[in-house]
Amino acid sequence: MTSLYQKYYIYNTTKVSLDEDEGLNMVSKPPLVCLDDYEDYATTQLDQVTLGFFKCGADEEISRDENRKAFSRLKILPRVLRDVSKRDLSTTILGNHIHFPVCIAASAHHKLACSDGEICTAKAAKAMGTCMMLSTFSNTSLENVAAAGPGALKWFQLYIWHTRELSADLIKRAEMAGFEALVLTVDVPVTGKRRIDIYHGGFTPPSHIQMVHLPERYRVTSNYGGAGNMLDSALTWDCIAWMRSITKLPIVLKGILSPEDALLAVKHKIDGIIVSNHGGRQLDTVPATIEVLPQIVKSVNGQLEVYLDGGVRTGTDVIKALALGARAVFVGRPIIYGLVYAAEVGATQVLQILKNELSLAMALSGCATISDIESSLVVHRSELSKL
Repeated sequence: MTSLYQKYYIYNTTKVSLDEDEGLNMVSKPPLVCLDDYEDYATTQLDQVTLGFFKCGADEEISRDENRKAFSRLKILPRVLRDVSKRDLSTTILGNHIHFPVCIAASAHHKLACSDGEICTAKAAKAMGTCMMLSTFSNTSLENVAAAGPGALKWFQLYIWHTRELSADLIKRAEMAGFEALVLTVDVPVTGKRRIDIYHGGFTPPSHIQMVHLPERYRVTSNYGGAGNMLDSALTWDCIAWMRSITKLPIVLKGILSPEDALLAVKHKIDGIIVSNHGGRQLDTVPATIEVLPQIVKSVNGQLEVYLDGGVRTGTDVIKALALGARAVFVGRPIIYGLVYAAEVGATQVLQILKNELSLAMALSGCATISDIESSLVVHRSELSKL
């Protein structure tokens, strides 16, 4: 199916303009008005191997696609005749103020999207007053990312390796660089099967694009070897005590899908959890994150903060997640597509669109502040006949 952006692009790039100085010129970049437009643009710019790496999900990609489809099954029941003339989108995460509840998720290889990679991402996060989560698999050191966005809120995403000293060193570096929290990814005891990468012979970035936080021999490697072999698949909840013994930073767990694990997080005094299925890139046919969010929020009963990633593409997606109990949402792939479009400016535009759309959705739903967004605002379409 051809998107609105693709139709616009095809139509406008058939037009030409005559300029006395520049001669005959094609219209190259039509305006982008939604996050899908940025994905469509990136599809025209990236080679198939790189595009496949960013877009692919595990196996049949059912969970990846369900992350988005599940939002459409939720309907908004707006309230009217409320004063929404002034809207405040600000909130806090782990006690830190952000301008709106949309943050940047950890993702690898930003330099495949633009030459300055995570530096541009950090600057976009600072410009928009939100949080950036830096990936262990980034192409830019955490120190350089911190320097690029001084004063901006930054979390560091972490794996725990077989060689614990490597993980401990990264934790200490993150503390020294001013990162405010550690995000432990818990849904990757082994890497998932991503067919697109396999069809392409296994994804291996160009030699100048390196995962700078890894030992030298693993910095340029396929997802199906090398760095994947560093993962500690014997990891248990005991690792939390080990982390607590070497850091005072708050700990957030990324990759929680079951209420039982959410309760274990409470038991282990975790500060926050991210309801996440790794963008549908790990175990296929797990539920969409927005579908399990309400039950997880209910199970933890306010004892820790709950965030969500997976499938967020619009302001109405954001307001639905907030209504169902998320403190904030994180977006990953859209930031990559923004970087492809226009580096720092493109990533900033993606965040600005989500902020504008959330503000509009709040106004049209009768919500002037984030605290006005209540669970009664959202209903599953299967329940509409019971209202």
